[in-house]
Amino acid sequence: MGSIAARRLAKELKEIHTEGCPVGIKLVKADDFEIWWFTIEVMGESQYKVRLNLQVKLHSYSKLSQGEVYTLQFRFDAQYPISSPAVQFVVTEGRQAPIHPHVYSNGHICASILGNEWSPVLSVTAVCVTLQSMLASCKKKERPPDNDRYVRSAPDNPKKVWIDCPIFCRSP
Repeated sequence: MGSIAARRLAKELKEIHTEGCPVGIKLVKADDFEIWWFTIEVMGESQYKVRLNLQVKLHSYSKLSQGEVYTLQFRFDAQYPISSPAVQFVVTEGRQAPIHPHVYSNGHICASILGNEWSPVLSVTAVCVTLQSMLASCKKKERPPDNDRYVRSAPDNPKKVWIDCPIFCRSP
């Protein structure tokens, strides 16, 4: 792990331990600077406050996925935070990926902030909040149109296939 990546991850981990995670997000495991695990709970229609970059934002969402809890895995390389972490929902026996138009059944996520819109100012908790918001704002539970084909051919690491988000995954 590069020294810049290690310093940045140490800083983020210290902030998580000191200030806590945003509502509905919990750090499960961060034993090293290579793999971290979080759970995210999809918040419901009631409004809640999210602390992000010293601003407080109010969100209101539908009940479609309210209360569902998923596990996220973050994998970091030596180029973090210059390059994005590899982020995916954990899919194992007893755990499934959320049913969402931007989430493949193998847990890979089609989100621009994990690819061409990644910025080094984004933090792990900011990514969690973004994905939590994405799930909460889902209007129809369905997989991406090419889910079966993608899952058959995708490597384990989602960063190895993420070049540009397919047109059907882009937000309007």
